[in-house]
Amino acid sequence: MMDADGQIIYVGKAKALKKRLSSYFRKNVVGEKTKALVKAIADVEFTVTHSETEALILEHNLIKKHLPRYNVLLRDDKSYPYILLSNHRHPRLSIHRGAKRRKGEYFGPFPDSGAVRQSLYLLQRIFPVRQCEDSVYANRTRPCLMYQIGRCSGPCVEGIVSEEHYSEMVDYTRQFLQGKDRQVIASLVTKMEEASKNLEFEKAAEYRDQIQALRRVQEQQFVSQDSEDDLDAIGVSIENGVACIHVLFLRQGKILGSRSYFPKMPANTDAEEVVASFLGQFYIKQAEGRTVPTSILVGIDLGEELELLTKALSELAGRKISVQSKPRGARARFLKLAQTNAATALTSKINHKMTIHNRFLALAETLQLDPIKRMECFDISHTMGEKTVASCVVFNQDGPVKPEYRRYNITGITGGDDYAAMAQVLERRYGKQMDPEKIPDIILIDGGKGQLNRAWEVVKPFMDCWPKHPLMLGVAKGVTRKPGLETLIKVSGEEFSLPSDAPALHLIQHIRDESHNHAIAGHRAQRAKVRKSSVLQEIEGVGPKRRQALLKYMGGIQELKRASVEEIAKVPGISRVLAEKIHSSLQQH
Repeated sequence: MMDADGQIIYVGKAKALKKRLSSYFRKNVVGEKTKALVKAIADVEFTVTHSETEALILEHNLIKKHLPRYNVLLRDDKSYPYILLSNHRHPRLSIHRGAKRRKGEYFGPFPDSGAVRQSLYLLQRIFPVRQCEDSVYANRTRPCLMYQIGRCSGPCVEGIVSEEHYSEMVDYTRQFLQGKDRQVIASLVTKMEEASKNLEFEKAAEYRDQIQALRRVQEQQFVSQDSEDDLDAIGVSIENGVACIHVLFLRQGKILGSRSYFPKMPANTDAEEVVASFLGQFYIKQAEGRTVPTSILVGIDLGEELELLTKALSELAGRKISVQSKPRGARARFLKLAQTNAATALTSKINHKMTIHNRFLALAETLQLDPIKRMECFDISHTMGEKTVASCVVFNQDGPVKPEYRRYNITGITGGDDYAAMAQVLERRYGKQMDPEKIPDIILIDGGKGQLNRAWEVVKPFMDCWPKHPLMLGVAKGVTRKPGLETLIKVSGEEFSLPSDAPALHLIQHIRDESHNHAIAGHRAQRAKVRKSSVLQEIEGVGPKRRQALLKYMGGIQELKRASVEEIAKVPGISRVLAEKIHSSLQQH
């Protein structure tokens, strides 16, 4: 369905198209959301598909592409991380995200990368299978530090670990990741007893330590005795026009973790539509990568939609998928836990939104403005003038609008000239055509009078073309630079301070700190990039092969810097002329 401007405002599916459309175009339309939608409809397009599954997939793809105003939208572009056990002679354990193109076995998905790293850390201590990069593994002549501290068995060097022993550790790792830790423990107990009988007490002690470590891991995880299936329990809570969907990830009866989602939804959307839209968008994306669990538990009866989703997901995954709304026993307890988490997360979200909203009202009252809808704050970060980065962060009445945060790499100015840097970022930000809805009500500059005046000189010509004129404020830190002692400066030169416990000041501190942190993070990334690049990369005539030869022959960059022209010229492939150039460049750095 499209509006008068041709924008897609709603995407839906139907078995009987005439019946579905008739429900919209009649005198007594049910629901405020549907009434608002019907008022905006100017045109309707339809596509016929071969099956309901195709219709569901097409609906999901169109919603994802066009983000229609009247659809429930899942704002989650992250792919889930996995643990990859590679298919090498000596398999490697690593974190993997994205398309599964690499050969090997994938375990997961995990709710976040932190859960993966924790699992890899535990495995490294229990079964020392290598986790190093393939390039490192292929070029070792002696074992690395991980071997020295007992976190790797050292397969990179011949003769340290036998093929049989390494394969055994890989098998134990595989079983552990499949959730078969009881079988692993039973096998290790048998081996410990055999080693003890054969008077191999050191080996028996190693098995004992592995068993103890595995049992500690078991104690940390909640284990369901009733189910060995992979399942997701989905709790939903809706209040004050905000929806929270909490997904509890269980694999092999163990809780891997959980995540809360806050889908964007039109006003007056019922719970059934929110859950049905979420399931379609969330699991169709996963089904393409074959990661849908065997069972999905939902706390709301979806009627016919439940049957359609079950059929579509089973078809996509190539195996039977069960979607249950009224589970019993242990599964019911998991679903109740997901419901509790959804309610808790929603309460926290609403409280946060109310706090932000109240702070906006307090700031509007303090500055005697109409309701403030949007604020933008700018900050500059550099180290002794090196790699200057400016940041712009955006707040609305819901708090930080992180998708609209921006960083600007500042170039063409004298290092350390913050006025010029501020002028450049403001010109780049406001010197283009502005969407009227994105013109801020307040522009905050992290700095004193000088910064504010320079900023005003740059922005004022642009304001003359805008339908509204934002208030520009400078935020100067106090003499001691402690929070609560900030001075606010107006373009007129008027200065004033707010009480340290004032909600209006807390909002200004929040956006100022966000801007500061965003700028620092960008600056550090740029600086790290420079630090990582080799001095040799800047020398003309020294390509990757010559760089490698220089570092290998001389024993590193520090030794190369100490070397004379004659010593550098002895490196294979380096002429006397090039050696002089290299020596001269290194001395300048």
